[in-house]
Amino acid sequence: MRDMAKAPVLTPRADDFPRWYQDVISKAELADNGPVRGTMVIRPYGYGLWERMQREMDARIKAAGADNAYFPLFIPQSYLTREAEHVEGFAPELAVVTHGGGKELEEPVVVRPTSETIINDYFSKWVQSYRDLPLLINQWANVVRWEMRPRVFLRTSEFLWQEGHTAHATYEDARDYAARIHREVYADFMVNVLAMDVVLGRKTPRERFAGAINTLTLEGMMGDGKALQMGTSHELGQNFAKAFDTRYLSKDGERELVWQTSWGTSTRMVGGLIMTHGDDNGLRVPPRLAPVQAVVLAIKGDEAVLARVREVGEKLAAAGVRVKVDDRTDTPFGRRAVDWELKGVPLRVEIGPRDLENGTAMLVRRIAGGKEPVALDALPGLCPKLLEEDQALLLRQSRERRESRTVEVRTTAEAAEAAAAGNWARIPWADLGPEGEAALAEQAATVRCLVAEDGSVPRADDAPGTVAVVARAY
Repeated sequence: MRDMAKAPVLTPRADDFPRWYQDVISKAELADNGPVRGTMVIRPYGYGLWERMQREMDARIKAAGADNAYFPLFIPQSYLTREAEHVEGFAPELAVVTHGGGKELEEPVVVRPTSETIINDYFSKWVQSYRDLPLLINQWANVVRWEMRPRVFLRTSEFLWQEGHTAHATYEDARDYAARIHREVYADFMVNVLAMDVVLGRKTPRERFAGAINTLTLEGMMGDGKALQMGTSHELGQNFAKAFDTRYLSKDGERELVWQTSWGTSTRMVGGLIMTHGDDNGLRVPPRLAPVQAVVLAIKGDEAVLARVREVGEKLAAAGVRVKVDDRTDTPFGRRAVDWELKGVPLRVEIGPRDLENGTAMLVRRIAGGKEPVALDALPGLCPKLLEEDQALLLRQSRERRESRTVEVRTTAEAAEAAAAGNWARIPWADLGPEGEAALAEQAATVRCLVAEDGSVPRADDAPGTVAVVARAY
């Protein structure tokens, strides 16, 4: 008989969603708070999720033509002052170093909040001719933005991310590249790997990135109906090129300013993953992302059981499944089973002496739910199919949640009411406008993005038929 321990108590999502979120992070061993307020320690399982995100994202970024590089953590404070809107936007979040090596620095240095300024300083050195364009660079790094209301993964003073920075010869080329990253890199990853039905749109001028002429965003609906900005891609125009005199010699022999983009995603996506797919038993990790897609558990320490567990693990690995063998029989089986459930591993294969006698294993599905005995020899063929089924199920559930909790409204008051109730509201931008957006902000609601009536991304804020998506957000 399987020794199933009682699951550790998670605060039910319906009772207190923020507390449930913290419980999952703690009990699934994803992260801890760091010693400095607003920092976090990412534990191995949590970092494994980020590593998988990195791997999937990096492949898509490189397919879009960008190369990885690295730039310094410390930026001269004077660099940020060159672009007025940029420094104004980031000033409240800056961490500034004034002393080093026991001496006061001649010029304070800022701990990297984002790298537009320092990268532009080097772009101005590297770009000489039209032949040097487009210049497509990506960086995987940490950044620091002093956060007043921290929450692990969602808002921390230090977080991990990737930031892309590009320079182009024309506005059209830069605009199209920002849109390509938005669609082919970010949306493809979030929909097809994270199984999140994100909405693609453009930010209003009020919500736009400091120093950009346009910001494209991807907004996900969390389990409580709030929105989370999952990633952004910015058209920077020529603002930074002017500030840093980043010019190229055109084919006509003229010195021209470059056009630029920047774009980024971060460890915030781990928080989005938890809040989108988690349930009252913990995480549910999409199979295409999962560091461990299946765990094979030995129920007892019988040598025959252990040998068969390891054999099944090898066969699943040969079938392309990312598998872990759990043969820690000195730890009660129930506790181990609960731990894997909390961590959201899609499939559990449980094998004990009785299973060996029957030539079966108990197959437990974390995402679809349920369990059933399956012939041991059938597992390598069956598990990959079930993983794809579960991936599709999570995406379908994400889409159904968003569709069922999105309402059409006509007034600012109706939009605010819908957001307060944990829904998203769609309202014609012509009916809302900047004044209505400001009124929503006073009620803790924001315009998450602007979309066209058909769901595409409008080319301009005032494009006919533009719709504002309103929600409360993290």
